[in-house]
Amino acid sequence: MTASSQQVLAFDFGTRRIGIATGQSITFTTLALPPLPAKDGTPDWGMLDKTIKEWQPDTLVVGIPLNMDGTISEMSRRARRFANRIQDRYQRPCYLMDERLSTAEAKEIHFAQGGGTNFRKESVDGIAAQIILESWFSSTQRIPSHTRLEDIYGNGNTEC
Repeated sequence: MTASSQQVLAFDFGTRRIGIATGQSITFTTLALPPLPAKDGTPDWGMLDKTIKEWQPDTLVVGIPLNMDGTISEMSRRARRFANRIQDRYQRPCYLMDERLSTAEAKEIHFAQGGGTNFRKESVDGIAAQIILESWFSSTQRIPSHTRLEDIYGNGNTEC
């Protein structure tokens, strides 16, 4: 594939589940996939290996959960570590994407589709990953996962 035609997997990092969406950069179509179970932020690597093998992504994108004021949180750092781990494990370029309000937007979409309020049974993580991927497709900014968050967002009141 050329640089303008990419299969992309996006992730909405979480400590219990990691949302996943796939998309195609030429058509800008995206599809939410079932979330991966995680234990304290560590994914089920076997399931993730199968997902990577099935979808054969050229590029990976991980949402970074910044605070509403744009500062870095501990979850931001954990999501970046996850991004670095999957880039190193799968040897594909991985980028970071600001994901503020993606879960709130995912819940709105879920409710509009008639979904309920039990998000453990009806996960919105895939929808959130889809929103992250759509944002990445529409953005011109590409932040490689190994970039220090402080270099992009500053560190606000958080420790380095």
